[in-house]
Formats: sequence, structure tokens, C-alpha cells
Amino acid sequence: MLEMVFDELAQQQRERVKNFAHKLIPYLTDDDLLQPNDFPELERHPHFRYEEGVLEGILTARMAYLAWKKEQPV
Repeated sequence: MLEMVFDELAQQQRERVKNFAHKLIPYLTDDDLLQPNDFPELERHPHFRYEEGVLEGILTARMAYLAWKKEQPV
């Protein structure tokens, strides 16, 4: 169940990142967002970097939870 919460949070944050990036560069694709350093407008934008960092934090917390869950007795 907690996995679903992390998945939903991550999906919502991905949309926030994508929507903000599209305000700066409307033609970006999802693949482009995997390499934002290719776009100086994104690379140097503090708000984009913040939103991207929030997404990475959610994904890191999800991975930590899954690793912890795997170690728990059944």
C-alpha cells in the first residue's frame, strides 16, 4: 500500500517537473527531461532544479522503503 503512495507522489511530481519545463521550453519530450543538462534553460533554472530534486527525493525514499521492506520477515 505504501508503495502505491510513493508511486502516486512520484507521478504527480513528474507532472509538475514536466509542466514547469514546458513553460520554459514548450517542445521538450519526456526523453529530453531525462537529460536536462542538455538544455541550459533548465540546467540553470533554480525552480526547475528544485522540482527535479523533490522528485529525486521521493524516488530515493521509495527505494529505501522497498529495500527495508525486503529485509522484513514475512
